[in-house]
Amino acid sequence: MQVSIPTTKGVLAAKYAKQAAPDQQYKGHPIISFPVTIQDVPAGTESLAFVFYDHDAIPVGGFTWIHWIAANLPADTTLIPENASQTGSVPMIQGNNSTAGGYTGETDLKVTQHYVGPYPPDQDHDYTFKLYALDTVLPVQPGYWLNDFYKLSAGHVLATAKTVVIGKQ
Repeated sequence: MQVSIPTTKGVLAAKYAKQAAPDQQYKGHPIISFPVTIQDVPAGTESLAFVFYDHDAIPVGGFTWIHWIAANLPADTTLIPENASQTGSVPMIQGNNSTAGGYTGETDLKVTQHYVGPYPPDQDHDYTFKLYALDTVLPVQPGYWLNDFYKLSAGHVLATAKTVVIGKQ
């Protein structure tokens, strides 16, 4: 299985990150999600899921920052188009990102249960997009937590693929 995100020399385009124009942000967050291409999903896949996260946030905030999670994408998905997080152009159930955890005080579901782009405060960060091919559809509801995803997907992962992109400071 393969997954790719368009970049320039490994760097995520500005409109998906901190440098997004004001009309491409909501409440100070870049909210236009990047396109994702998916190839070679294994036979027997019933659904896809993904996590987009930042381990480089650990020294800054004390934990890995979750930017976007989603589950139950159709197994035959080959493209998640730009802004799919906000438009719903691909069926998926989106979970909570790190803005939902009480750390920020944010309660707006347009922010907490959708894509919020890279916003590294200290230096360029590496952001990981990890795709999962699952042999089941998960019993999740909008706003599920990442730990619930890990518990529910245990024993159901057929394959994973990941790519790393750079978010500019």
